[in-house]
Amino acid sequence: MGHLDWSRVMSNGRRRRRVAVLGSTGSIGRQTLDVIRWFPDRFEIVGLAAGRYSDLFHAQVEEFRPALVAVGDGTTRGPRLPDGVLTGADGVATVATAADADVVVVAASGGAGLVPTLAAVARGKVVALANKEALVMAGGLVTEMARKSGARILPIDSEHSAIWQCLQGEGELTQWRSRVRSLILTASGGALRDLPLDQLDHVTPEQVLAHPTWQMGPKVTVDSATLMNKGLEVMEASWLFGLPLDRIKLLLHRASIVHSMVEFVDGTIKAQLGVPDMRVPIQYALSYPERLEGRAEPLDLAKAGPLVFEEIDLERYPCLRLALESARLGRSYPAALSSANETAVRLFLEGEISFGKIPVLVEKVMSSHHPVDVESLQVVLEVDRWARETCLALARDM
Repeated sequence: MGHLDWSRVMSNGRRRRRVAVLGSTGSIGRQTLDVIRWFPDRFEIVGLAAGRYSDLFHAQVEEFRPALVAVGDGTTRGPRLPDGVLTGADGVATVATAADADVVVVAASGGAGLVPTLAAVARGKVVALANKEALVMAGGLVTEMARKSGARILPIDSEHSAIWQCLQGEGELTQWRSRVRSLILTASGGALRDLPLDQLDHVTPEQVLAHPTWQMGPKVTVDSATLMNKGLEVMEASWLFGLPLDRIKLLLHRASIVHSMVEFVDGTIKAQLGVPDMRVPIQYALSYPERLEGRAEPLDLAKAGPLVFEEIDLERYPCLRLALESARLGRSYPAALSSANETAVRLFLEGEISFGKIPVLVEKVMSSHHPVDVESLQVVLEVDRWARETCLALARDM
């Protein structure tokens, strides 16, 4: 069941909207703070959380002076940890549930975003969600918790924000569901989209991270090259918008101008277009239901060139095939897939395995997984631990 009941996300007038950011030193977190800087009269930071206390995080804390500061890892490889900084999962959860936060931005990448997302949702927060894994690993838990608590989940991912915007004006939740034939997510294809297949196993992390259109964090950029990210986004869209998997389609769109589309039952297709700049969907989620004047570069359609769409070749993108298969299987398969992929991507970025071994490892983990029903957070965390350990063990044997 989807939980984008937008009518309940109301403007607070001219009072500055108070924002807590989880994962503030990552790509999405940094761009969120850019938006805050653009509109100091509309937003203020009341909480910041990061994986560790780095020089960058120290500078962010000094600049925004939030009431709550937390790091997931209490050790330091930069400035000394100041007094008053919360540490560990409980510390990050404290920022996620800050009483005076109007919006909690979950910008943390990977499985680390799951627990604080659930904490914010349980507290009934407006959650601006950039983390894919929370819904992939525990979509049923998150959406059911949102239904009970009254939390609102607003998408920051460009694709899901595009769908959200295309559905504006299409009535209440029950109305637009009956009007929609399919959701169409677009994919850039990543940095290796034109590389011959027989060369894929020999690419370097530097080649994979050279994304042609987007500036993203390392993990998400690798997922873009394997198209694992599109498989995760299909699952995310199903939970966000309450539509079955067979009504969610994928198309390759190299220019990253059309961010996604909605096809309606009468054959009409609505598309949301814009420059590939994540600050645009971040700004929309933070300011909703208002639209603030844009500060990002506007789209010049005359210079954008032809808008070309292509079918996706699953032979080139085996990770996408695995993700779609896990989505169809359901139960704990998506959680195992997500955790195995995150581990395999880390091993690739650290030079431990080749690029071509990412789908091999993920498929081996999936093949040995014994699925269970996702009935609690503890179940998800156990699957997460098992998948990571299994992936590491398999990698050692390669």
